[in-house]
Amino acid sequence: MELVPKRRLSLLAGRSNLPLALEIANQLGVKLGDANLKEFSNGEIHCRFADSLRGADVFIIQTHAEPVNDSIMEQLIMIDAAKRASAKRIIAVCPYYGYSRQDRKASGREPITAKLLADMLTVAGAQRVVSVDLHSGQIQGFFDVPLDHLTAMPVLLDYLRKVGVQDLVIVAPDAGRVKVAERFSQNLGTDLAMVHKRRPKGTSNEVIALDVVGVVDGRRCVLIDDMIDTAGTITAAADLLMAKGATEVWAMATHGLLSGPAIDRLKNSILSKVVITDTVPISKDLYFDKLEVLSVAPIIADAIDAVFEDTSVSELFDGENQS
Repeated sequence: MELVPKRRLSLLAGRSNLPLALEIANQLGVKLGDANLKEFSNGEIHCRFADSLRGADVFIIQTHAEPVNDSIMEQLIMIDAAKRASAKRIIAVCPYYGYSRQDRKASGREPITAKLLADMLTVAGAQRVVSVDLHSGQIQGFFDVPLDHLTAMPVLLDYLRKVGVQDLVIVAPDAGRVKVAERFSQNLGTDLAMVHKRRPKGTSNEVIALDVVGVVDGRRCVLIDDMIDTAGTITAAADLLMAKGATEVWAMATHGLLSGPAIDRLKNSILSKVVITDTVPISKDLYFDKLEVLSVAPIIADAIDAVFEDTSVSELFDGENQS
């Protein structure tokens, strides 16, 4: 007797960014499964899927947002539960990949936590990982399973095209973002500039903007970064650009972590607009007039569909998702 295997997609999500997960489910036209997540009285996380996952391709969506460690542990537990429920294939979807800034040893006796997290996901049972705009491309090499590196660039480019690109200059806030900023400028046909900065030794959230490479005088500048955390880099760069004669400065980033003093810094900064995506949830009480949040649900949904159908993910981005 010969059986034709029937493929089934199961979409599940942790609790860190349910609105995004629900939007992805709507884009795919599937129902978001129930993981029945809860905590024991001592804080331990429990998971029991409501439906059978036997033989299914299971996509587990969890952005590593605050509380970061709880979000990561929740996803690991869900992956383990899916493995023990006889899922055929388990794909971890991490719109924002936690600990991505700890991708190397910047000084002695430091961990490479981005690699540790990659190992944890693999050991838990993830056979593939999908993420959006990793802090550095080298993180792809930390995985012993396939990793699909998506980018929010199409969403941000569409936004800029709608508002107009006349007299626009794309600015990299530091040397590490030049390659990404160059892709934006090439797609839009605009000029490129870079802010030269220095981070005082021994600090992680302090930055000094020193000079600008490129012509920004009399131009509208858009700073492009992968994340805005405490907003120190972005606001320092914006101040320098205005001092160099820019008429207006915007900030655009994929991940709006907006931790610590970020909201106050952005509110009180000379930035005219701050544009981020919904890879990390932003509570309504944190919204302010300058802030705009774009959805990456269509991009992630297309990638999930491509992985499920075993078609190319990089073709969705014309190959520009490779760092």
